Amino acid sequence: MSKYDLIVVGGGASGMIAAGRAGERGLRVLLLEKNIKLGSKILITGNGRCNILNAIEDEHMLLEKYGSSKKFLYSIFAQFGEKEAFDFFNLGGLPLVIEGNNRAFPKSQSAQDVVDFLADYMRRGNVEVRNQRVVSSVQMKDGNIESITCGSDVLIADEYIFATGGTSHPETGSTGDGYKWLKQLGHTVINPTPSLVPLRVKENWAKELSGISLEDMKITFFVDNKKEFKLNGRILFTHFGISGPLILNCASKVSKLLPTGVVTAEIDMFPKLDSGNLERKIISIFDTNKNKTLKNIISELVPAGMSKGMLVLLSGQMDMDIKVHSVTKDNRKKIVNLFKALPITITGLMGLDRAIVADGGLPLTEVDMRTMRSKKVNNLFVTGDLLHINRPSGGFSLQLCWSTGYVAGSNAGSKD
Repeated sequence: MSKYDLIVVGGGASGMIAAGRAGERGLRVLLLEKNIKLGSKILITGNGRCNILNAIEDEHMLLEKYGSSKKFLYSIFAQFGEKEAFDFFNLGGLPLVIEGNNRAFPKSQSAQDVVDFLADYMRRGNVEVRNQRVVSSVQMKDGNIESITCGSDVLIADEYIFATGGTSHPETGSTGDGYKWLKQLGHTVINPTPSLVPLRVKENWAKELSGISLEDMKITFFVDNKKEFKLNGRILFTHFGISGPLILNCASKVSKLLPTGVVTAEIDMFPKLDSGNLERKIISIFDTNKNKTLKNIISELVPAGMSKGMLVLLSGQMDMDIKVHSVTKDNRKKIVNLFKALPITITGLMGLDRAIVADGGLPLTEVDMRTMRSKKVNNLFVTGDLLHINRPSGGFSLQLCWSTGYVAGSNAGSKD
């Protein structure tokens, strides 16, 4: 029976970089992946472009993005933080470009190139990769993992890395297997909940705009008509509601409002214009198109793609077949008010299957965050989305994978 120095369970972001790093150090490494291909979740990030990390160079500013978890992350970020991750890819043969909000992407705009880069990294370290291999059980002896069972094979290593991912996007293989094993090994597991997830809405007009994206919008949330908070950014309409980075990053906050009352929101399509200036803009467009019907000039009044939804909304308030020159001042005010406060009712959050990130998992107090070694099982390391760390969208999740994976791969096989 073959024995490995290290077995890595999970061929996602943290698993591949961990395996590659350990192989680079001369360890005999086996990586097990349950899917046909490696990096399934990487391939869907950034709409297939892969927001590989967030290029905030100031470490303290970067760590602030991780909220209360930041105090645990100083050590791993000191070893392999944003600069190290950026150079690892950029200087290693995968050029990166930085876009808005410091989001870094491969210059090729291809998530597949990220997977190929990591696969090559593992090949150079002589990592043995077995795809379509599902771990069915983990065996313990004297407080350590003795072996794991994979199909009809019993596999043995000196040390193990669990990098199976959390529970978001289960179609990629993140089905919570690692949580089950961690519980069996005596660890605490905080139940996962969607944290970066789209919002469901009641209004059909919003759902009919599926695929339409509004840049630089303002959205204000209310509970029982009382203002709670407002944000500015990009909003994406979907067939079930609203999404996009702005929405994903406030979903956790919205989830806390839902039990307290009726949650509604208003979208300001023209946040840079006050009502008076917006009305003057509309009057100017009306003057140019005074002999056309109102419904035929809606597309000139609103951001691209929004005319269908606005027709539905306005049709319930006024005659859309009226000539523009006959639109009353009162109706013009209604148009202005609607454009400044599109009404939406939030009915809930989408589930784990739609979540970009789910929180929950292994508390950081049960991991030596200098090495990613379990404090309960001496020959086990835990990385990536198995850890309970809240973070926003924008490359921060993958940064955690690179940092925790690289540090685990650097410490596996060390006799400290």
